[in-house]
Amino acid sequence: MSQYQIAVVVGSLRKDSLNRKLAQALVKLGPPEFSFKYVEIGDLPLYNQDDDGDQAPSVKRLKAEISASQGVVFVTAEYNRSIPGVLKNAIDHASRPYGQSAWAGKPAGVIGTSIGSIGSALAQQHLRNVLAYLNMPTMGQPEAFIHSNDALYDADGNLNEGSKGFLQGWMNQYAAWVRKHA
Repeated sequence: MSQYQIAVVVGSLRKDSLNRKLAQALVKLGPPEFSFKYVEIGDLPLYNQDDDGDQAPSVKRLKAEISASQGVVFVTAEYNRSIPGVLKNAIDHASRPYGQSAWAGKPAGVIGTSIGSIGSALAQQHLRNVLAYLNMPTMGQPEAFIHSNDALYDADGNLNEGSKGFLQGWMNQYAAWVRKHA
């Protein structure tokens, strides 16, 4: 039986998203007492503070899923040197109304991949700034800026051995982070 449910927020809506593929590989590396739930963010309306008193069903679902988790893994793409708008929209929704943030206190892990050589580093830094404001203890080390290329996965979508070892280390550290902060 799982003791820790971890929400997985993928900051890309693309069907063949590199970050969704990374998230799928990463959750396979989780310890047995961890379960992972992908949180849908593509069905959320654009955030409008006027709606705080009567949030859409999709927003209520998002907040409930985050609230039910003991931690959150953000797997983010980098768009124009920052986080994707869809991810920021989800963060804003689940943090509102003011004083009722579903994110507060949830231990976070931040990771991402891109075809660029800096592997989503700037998006991750921007996201870390937002998470600090939301009072999410965010794992600082190891950082993981994954350069996505053909050698990252085999033909079946499994991580190559070198990347698997590195990401296993990242997951082990994140699991320890959750145990410490959840």
